[in-house]
Amino acid sequence: MIQDGSAPVYSVWIQAIKASLPVRLALASMLMLFLEMALIRWLGANVIHLAYFSNFVLLGSFLGIGAGFLISRKSWSIWPVSFPLLALLVLVVMLFPVAIERSGSAMIYFTALKMSGPPAWIVLPVLFLLVATIMAGPAEFVGRCFGQLPPLAAYRYDLIGSLLGIGAFTLLSFLCAPSIVWGLIVTALFILLSEKARWRVTAAWAFVLLVVLGVETLVPGTTWSPYNKLVISPGVDHGQKFYAISANGVPHQIMGSADMRLNSGEHIYGTPYERFPGNSLKDVLIVGAGSGSDVAIALKKGAGHVDAVDIDPKIMALGAELHPDRPYSDPRVSRHVNDGRAFLENTDRKYDLILFALPDSLTLVSGGSQIRLESFLFTRESLRAVREHLKPDGGFAMYNYYREPWLIDRLAGTAEAAFGHPPCVDTYAKLQAVVSIARNASDQVCALTQSARAPLVSVAPATDDRPFVYFRGGAFPPLYMTTLLCIFVASLVTVRGLGGPLRNMRPYADLFFMGVAFLLLETKNVATFAMLFGTTWMVNALVFAGVLLIVLAAVETTRFFRKVPLPVVFMGIAASLALAWMIKPEFLLQLSYFPRLIAATVLAFLPIFLANVAFSKRFEESSDSQGAFAVNLLGAILGGCLEYSALYLGYDNLLILTGLLYLAAFLLVPRSRVPG
Repeated sequence: MIQDGSAPVYSVWIQAIKASLPVRLALASMLMLFLEMALIRWLGANVIHLAYFSNFVLLGSFLGIGAGFLISRKSWSIWPVSFPLLALLVLVVMLFPVAIERSGSAMIYFTALKMSGPPAWIVLPVLFLLVATIMAGPAEFVGRCFGQLPPLAAYRYDLIGSLLGIGAFTLLSFLCAPSIVWGLIVTALFILLSEKARWRVTAAWAFVLLVVLGVETLVPGTTWSPYNKLVISPGVDHGQKFYAISANGVPHQIMGSADMRLNSGEHIYGTPYERFPGNSLKDVLIVGAGSGSDVAIALKKGAGHVDAVDIDPKIMALGAELHPDRPYSDPRVSRHVNDGRAFLENTDRKYDLILFALPDSLTLVSGGSQIRLESFLFTRESLRAVREHLKPDGGFAMYNYYREPWLIDRLAGTAEAAFGHPPCVDTYAKLQAVVSIARNASDQVCALTQSARAPLVSVAPATDDRPFVYFRGGAFPPLYMTTLLCIFVASLVTVRGLGGPLRNMRPYADLFFMGVAFLLLETKNVATFAMLFGTTWMVNALVFAGVLLIVLAAVETTRFFRKVPLPVVFMGIAASLALAWMIKPEFLLQLSYFPRLIAATVLAFLPIFLANVAFSKRFEESSDSQGAFAVNLLGAILGGCLEYSALYLGYDNLLILTGLLYLAAFLLVPRSRVPG
């Protein structure tokens, strides 16, 4: 179709987009957030073990965004380099697979038993710098738009674009879309925002990117879930067909018949049933049901009804389609795609047997959190909830390849603390172990060899406030300390090199501390909602979308209510943080679902709203919106580093640290701005 006899309609439409500064800003912000989330997911899936360190990719994104805003004030541009570097990064990672080697016993990672590759302290900084450089391109585009609009108007369109980005990625996660779809969206946005003179160059690099992602998508057996890149490989063992499932390049599950699993020499699958010989198995709950092998075993043992719970919908779907025993087609089985802890908190059903069947994740809940998908499943409070969901003669067992003896002791000690008597602990080769405990000690039968086992008190249980079950405690992990220090030094050098002497940014020192505090506040809220409502990708996406909506609401509030004094806003921040600290999340667990949701939303988002009213009032006054935004993002990088302090402080005490940081921000507000 032709417009005005010459120009194609799509060309006119593109020119209209390019002519609208707010539209360009919103699309660039959409690209920025979508690309950030795609890099976290894709690199975590293809650089083996990186999924355990995805917050380093997030910190790289923050640095890149801050650097891009500073570059936007200069005559040269990094935008033309960003997309080619993205294509090269994807190409190199696919051609030269890298596995971050992990060793040591203070922090456990459920990875391949044999590990290789360069140490994390080399790979993480390299990826950090590459991600920062890639993200600087879209950020520069956003920054140049910021410089042409009033600060609050620019911030509004930036938030709208960010909401579009997170909405698009959430939809693709729901659809389990492959990486080629992510690549198509990123490519389309880069081409749409590029100058026409560069379209051919961008198209050439787009060809490289899309071919690589297309090849990845077409590899037989490759599929994506909302959490992992899955590869399914068929095999045969003693004439029995099975499927091996790897997640993010790491062996994850074996989908085989009940007979195969029970006769494989891995005794952990049959041991729980031996420890509760009088159990009727009328009602069974299996958390970590996965592709169905543990469900098939329960049915073979005579289970009357099985509630099968797993957090990954794709793995359950694969089990329904491919498992040799077809356990999910059995009328005695009910499938539930949910977080195990969330399921326990929202059901009134009582069970004869509850199993935690190898529920280990290979990824973090979000890029800015140290919480894994199963972290809240193994806390003292969770096992107390398990006990409350057992029938009077019911039993509970958890089993896995636990990697370290101290983890077995911690889990056994946690069970003892929750149930009030010692559990049965069976250990096998390669640190396979089963921890079994009945509601009443008289209903469990332990192996005779267990009587000589030492008391299980060596490692304190994990709690909902410190759900770091795989962190032994003691010294701060040297890997984290070294890498975080390097990241922050690199950030300072980058900001100094692009922004000039740091003293020139002194007028925005309060925005720096607001950035630090806001990141910690967001981290605390991710942890709280994960504990209260589950660690699912949907809960996580809703939290981040909610944060953006609240920030947008704060911006609009600042536009219409300009006379609220800044000291009053900071007093509100202090009061809301104190309220959130006093009302512990465990209090909210006693509420039914919707009252709990309302209370959690108010407690979590009220300080975020007030904090962003304060930020918006200061940002509106800035004479250099790009520099002010960059300083705020540098603070977010420090906040991302301080997030690791939760390993010692716990998540509740992060609120105290957050309050002190907002106090520092208030004290650093230029005196001429304090009245209002």
